[in-house]
Amino acid sequence: MNPADEILDIVDEHDRVVDRVPRGEAYARGLRHRCVFVQARDAAGRLFVHRRTATKLVFPSLYDLFVGGVVGAGESYDEAALREAEEELGVTGLPRPRPLFRFLYDDGAGHSWWSAVYEVRCELPVRPQAEEVAWYGFLTEDEVARRLDEWEWVPDGLAAYERLGEFRSAG
Repeated sequence: MNPADEILDIVDEHDRVVDRVPRGEAYARGLRHRCVFVQARDAAGRLFVHRRTATKLVFPSLYDLFVGGVVGAGESYDEAALREAEEELGVTGLPRPRPLFRFLYDDGAGHSWWSAVYEVRCELPVRPQAEEVAWYGFLTEDEVARRLDEWEWVPDGLAAYERLGEFRSAG
């Protein structure tokens, strides 16, 4: 199936479903939907970082600190987090990602979605999807910090990463 044809739940500012439309239409009309962001770490605690392929519908060729994606119509955030993490990492049998918090992402330019942030430990060998991931690596926190100003990151992932830092600082 073409990703643009995938049916998404459209939600209001309180994350209540108000409609269902194809993904391509949701993007074209700037309709608010749901997404999951899963921070994946390897056995050594390094972060999975990747560069999106040039063919992605949103934020092509940018770097990302999370695996994840849109929540399908009728799908729960938890189901989407596990599905997306396994798909993007190219693994099966991943532990269920742990939910951390949700926030409403809105860039003021037509990109708005309810965002659920998760974390997961992936001790399996990864085989990321070639159609989703152009490059990947497991980086230490220091390596990520050095690259935050050097690489062009997906803006929603950067917002989620900043909020995750605040969430962890608050304890």
